[in-house]
This record gives sequence, C-alpha cells and structure tokens, in this order.
Amino acid sequence: MNSRQALFSLLICVLAITGCDTQKQTAVGNEPALTRAKQTLDSLYQNYEASGTSLLRENYPSDIDNYTATYLASEEQKNIPNQYSYLWPYSGTFSAVNALFAATGDADYKSLLDNRVLIGLEEYYDTRRTPEAYASYINSAPQSDRFYDDNVWLGIDFTDIYLLTREAKYLQKAVLIWKFIESGTDDNLGGGIYWCEQKKGSKNTCSNAPGSVFALKLFEATKDSAYFTKGQRLYEWTKANLQDSTDYLYFDNISLSGKIGKAKFAYNSGQMMQSAALLYQLTGDKNYLVDAQNIAQACHNYFFMDYTPEQGESFKLLKKGDIWFTAVMLRGFIELYQADRNKTYLDSFNQSLDYAWEHARDEKGLFNADLSGNTHDNRKWLLTQAAMVEMYARLATIK
Repeated sequence: MNSRQALFSLLICVLAITGCDTQKQTAVGNEPALTRAKQTLDSLYQNYEASGTSLLRENYPSDIDNYTATYLASEEQKNIPNQYSYLWPYSGTFSAVNALFAATGDADYKSLLDNRVLIGLEEYYDTRRTPEAYASYINSAPQSDRFYDDNVWLGIDFTDIYLLTREAKYLQKAVLIWKFIESGTDDNLGGGIYWCEQKKGSKNTCSNAPGSVFALKLFEATKDSAYFTKGQRLYEWTKANLQDSTDYLYFDNISLSGKIGKAKFAYNSGQMMQSAALLYQLTGDKNYLVDAQNIAQACHNYFFMDYTPEQGESFKLLKKGDIWFTAVMLRGFIELYQADRNKTYLDSFNQSLDYAWEHARDEKGLFNADLSGNTHDNRKWLLTQAAMVEMYARLATIK
C-alpha cells in the first residue's frame, strides 16, 4: 500500500467512526438567534409565496415588469419579465430550511423541505439536456441557461441533508449534480470549472471554491476517495490561479485569455476558507489550517468595518453588500471554528446580526441589505431574507 492509499484508508476509517464535526446535530447554544431564524422564515413565506404553487416571487413588493436580473449570462434572458424567482434566489430557501433543521432536529422543517422547498425546486430541473441539472428558470418557460455554481450550491445542500438524515434520495441527487459539474471542466487553464454551460468564457471562484467543498462533502458521504482527490485538486487550482497573494483574499474569475477579474466577494474567499478547514480536518495537514486562518483574518478586515452607533460602543459590523455572499462566508468561519475554536470572528457575526435585528428590518420582518439600517431598500430580494434565516440558524448552534 502506498502512502496515498494509506491516507485514504485512514480518512475513511476516521469518517466511519466519527463522522465530520460540521454535520453533527448540535444542541442550540443561542436561543435568540434560533427564534429570529424561525420568525424570518415565516416572514419570507408570508411575503414571497406564489399562491397555489410551491414557487416564490423574486422580490417584495413584486415588480415583475420592471425587474432585471443582473446575475444571468444572457442579456435576453435577464430582461424577460418572469412571474417567479430564478433558481439562485429560490435555492436560498433550501439552505435556510436545511440550517434550521440541522439546528433543531424539528421534523416540521424536514416536512417543509420535502413537501414544499424540494417540490418547487423540481420545477427547475432540466431533463431535456444531458447531463441533467437545474436550469436558471422553471421548465414551463422557454429554455434557460444552466450555471455550474447554481448547481454546486444545490449539491452542497443535498449532501448536507443526506449527512443529517442518511436518506439515499438526497445523495442520489447530489451525485447527479456532480456529474453535471464535472461536465463543466476541461484542460483550459490547467483545469477548473466554468461558470455557465452556455457561456464558457471564464472559470470563476464561485464555481471552483464551492466545487471543492462539494467534492469533500461527497467524500464524507460516500467514502469514495475519488471525491477527496477532486476536492483537493479544485482547492489547489483555485489557490494557484485566483488568490491575491497580497492579502489572501480571492479574485472573482479568470478568463480563458488569462485575464483576472479582480472583484472580491465574501462568498468566494469564504468557500476557500471552508475548503481549507475541511482539508485540515480530513488530513491533519496544518498548512491547510494556516490557509484557512489567513483567509479568515483577511475577510474580517475586508468585509467588516468599525462601526459606532449613536448610542453604544464601537464594534465590527458587516459592510453593506450581498447578504447571501455573507451567509456563505459564515459557513467558512464556522468550519474554521470547528478546527481552532477561535470565536473572535463569530462574535463579530453575532454582534452584526444582533444589531441588524433591531435596525435593518421593516414592519413586515424583512431585512434591508444594509445591516446598519442607515439605508433602506425599496424592493427586498428573496435571497437576502433566506440568507438571514441561514445565518441566524447557523449561529444558533454555536455555544
């Protein structure tokens, strides 16, 4: 047996005995956060539901004729008035309900997942193209683009709920999604996953970093060492091609010409933090722990700001930005906390979300993107609300 085979055997034995710390059901340590998660989910369904369906509206108030989705690859597609949410915002409810079920073990959330969230999700499942995968809009509409990152997020959620329940149907769906993700890889730029199936012009951190997390979670779920290898390779490829060597944060994408898109988003660095923390947990290699800790400190410096309220002491507040990106970054901080038990960063999240509860919500219980409450959104995005549910639920498990 060579050294790599020995490592895989050790990893599989450890996983079989203990499982992964991050997926063990954890007793609630922060009851106020759990209550807030539940209330925000209730507000979400009260204000975004599309009556008579399991689907949701994209915004509240809904303004179908004047809304343009800025996150799609096709100019034509993003300008089409659509009655329901695109896949990405809808998928946030999967993560939100998963997080609540993980925090509580409450069968009502498992029922909500199976009988509402996943029923609606299947409206987006495209069997007309192979490999099968989730399209960016519902099947009854004209055919829409398919994004590798959209599907990665779903794959992670399916794997997470499998690890909580051990119900084979969830793992089967995750494996199908992985086949689609692999179809978005080639040897251009030495590897990596594209962003969009219909527009293969760049390989993005938002596909590759969570792609690594997804593969490592599939390794945990299946004990198939091939997933470990793929997850590790995606991590190394993304680090080599997209990390800013000056501050440890991650750029957004690299085009096939080699040009770097230098925007820095919280979820990109957060997913590399999570992948590094997972790799440390699986291998014991402290280089991965150092990677995760360096990213964490950089994220804390870059995505938080010193904030002094009119009444009260200064604290670190999350900067205004995409709240869902912030929620995905939190996943990385929690994964790192499982490894080093440094609560500094999670304390900053708790302070920010405590403040947001009092200052960033409207009378319907919906959140603005500016958690300071200094600016207000005329139209509130579904994904913002789902992200707030997820963050409160995840923080509720931290003692």
